[in-house]
Amino acid sequence: MTTTTTSARRTDPFQGVRGTPGRGAPGGFAGAIACEWTKLWSVRASYLCVLAGLAITAVFTFYYASIARINAHPMESVGNAAASSAVVTQFAVVVLAMVTVTSEYSTGSVRASLLWVPRRHRVQAAKALVVAVASFIAGIVYAVVGTAVAWGAFDGRASFEAGTALRQALSVGLYLAFVAVLTVGTAFVTRHPAGALSILVTLLWALPTVLLGVGGPELAAVNDYLPHGAGDHFLRVGIEAPYGPATAILVVMAWAAAAHLAGLYVLRRRDA
Repeated sequence: MTTTTTSARRTDPFQGVRGTPGRGAPGGFAGAIACEWTKLWSVRASYLCVLAGLAITAVFTFYYASIARINAHPMESVGNAAASSAVVTQFAVVVLAMVTVTSEYSTGSVRASLLWVPRRHRVQAAKALVVAVASFIAGIVYAVVGTAVAWGAFDGRASFEAGTALRQALSVGLYLAFVAVLTVGTAFVTRHPAGALSILVTLLWALPTVLLGVGGPELAAVNDYLPHGAGDHFLRVGIEAPYGPATAILVVMAWAAAAHLAGLYVLRRRDA
């Protein structure tokens, strides 16, 4: 009996130590996901980001619908207000996803993460999946709240169809999930919040604003293949677009995949 116990301790030196995984703890990718989920919701910043996105959605959709009512715009889907708010609310998701990576590099705790999950692709994939799921759920809630707020502000100048509203709510969630994956990949490339935020603000807001502000069909065509340009075509209904929703979400997915692969390359090539 003593020999068996001693052997077990030698093969598992951390067994019985508080705060370390024992034999019954989940391992592999499932364990990495559980770890990242716990870390995400154990800090106040995550809740603040979600609440900020909710507040921004309410304000933006009320403003959008009020302007449409005052200017007597042609009737459109009430869900377009919530879909349009993604241009702003996406940055709540950007911050939420970014800090899951950059905070670990700033504190040095990324070394502990890579010690417990030595396969680096699992660390990045777990972070990306966790923030994508959280962002998907948050996006649906944002869309539902935004649609409700906009319905009152439109004051009868918008149409409501349950199927269309549901589709747009799911679309907002899906778009924000891919923005989260894009952010995680970018954060692993830069390893610094200022660098990651600069790139993402430029890509998701500043560059599209410049392209559309300067005008011209050529620049507008470039914007159509940027993440938010494609996302806007995916989210809104009744708006003229150069391609369909399926192509639009594929463009967004391609950007997210490119950022994920770039982040994985840097993570594997550079020391923590």
